[in-house]
Amino acid sequence: MTQATRLAARTPLSRRNLLVASAAAAVAAPWRLASAAPIAGGKTITLVVSYPAGGGADLMARIIAPRLGEALGQNVVVDNKPGASGQLAASAVARATPDGATLLLDASSFAVNPSLYPKLPYDSNKAFVPLAVLATFPNVLVCHPGFGVTSVKEVIARAKAKPDDVAYASSGNGSAQHLAGALFEERTGVRLSHIPYRGGGPAMNDVMGGQVPLFFANVASSLGHIQSGKLKALAVTAPVRARSLPDVPTMAEAGVPNYEVLEWNPVLAPAGIAADTRAQLVAAIRKALADSEVLGRIRALGGDVFSDPTQASAGKFILAQQAQWGKVIRERKIVVG
Repeated sequence: MTQATRLAARTPLSRRNLLVASAAAAVAAPWRLASAAPIAGGKTITLVVSYPAGGGADLMARIIAPRLGEALGQNVVVDNKPGASGQLAASAVARATPDGATLLLDASSFAVNPSLYPKLPYDSNKAFVPLAVLATFPNVLVCHPGFGVTSVKEVIARAKAKPDDVAYASSGNGSAQHLAGALFEERTGVRLSHIPYRGGGPAMNDVMGGQVPLFFANVASSLGHIQSGKLKALAVTAPVRARSLPDVPTMAEAGVPNYEVLEWNPVLAPAGIAADTRAQLVAAIRKALADSEVLGRIRALGGDVFSDPTQASAGKFILAQQAQWGKVIRERKIVVG
């Protein structure tokens, strides 16, 4: 059991807050929840997505939106509001009327931002109510084939022999890749050199070009490069092996215990939402996630539906992630800029 899981198991449920995200419309009577009154009087429901079109959060919104609309019998649309690591979208939803018509679909940065940005324009644990965590996605530690290592143990040995000499790329200070590298340093006792880029694309390109040896990549975005031989996969950061990379060990199997880094997508509503409206939205999300097409598309991206997509489990998980990354950010003195 990972530290995050243990924290989640014992964290009280009194603090919770999160958003939901955008989606495309759909109405289908057979799919609608029985005896359910329309949300917000039947208004169109807006999933506000915290990142640009084409990114991971946007893909999840567009996968879930049609089935969510069918379950509710209402139109569900996606509205991308990227900027400030998700803060623009979160701020908009925090100010919205809490009638269920405006939801936030965010990313794992939701749990990082409270520690990374001490003056957020909202209180993450008071402004929102978490409805569900939709899915989790592992990262994979990859290296340039010319780096000359075949395992995580060899990376550790090389880094210990020459502290600060082995570098890893990230999409920027405080990014998921940066935090994954910081946690790797903490768990292994090595010192790596962090090379921040302005985005994951440029970082990935320089790793494939051999300018930087290591990268904690998203499985979905790196899979094709791994299969083509442009990148070598060393270990996935989830507790179990990825379906799309069955021959690649987990970090625990590779010799790094208690290491877990997941990207994930929560759906949150503004605080003050009525209990019956909240319950209806949670049920609709669960119904949407149980659809075979939705499940297949999530797995095609290298992810898995969250093991227990209930409101209580979502709140516990988010608090555990906040605790894990808050500790890493404080101890490693990570700042943005």
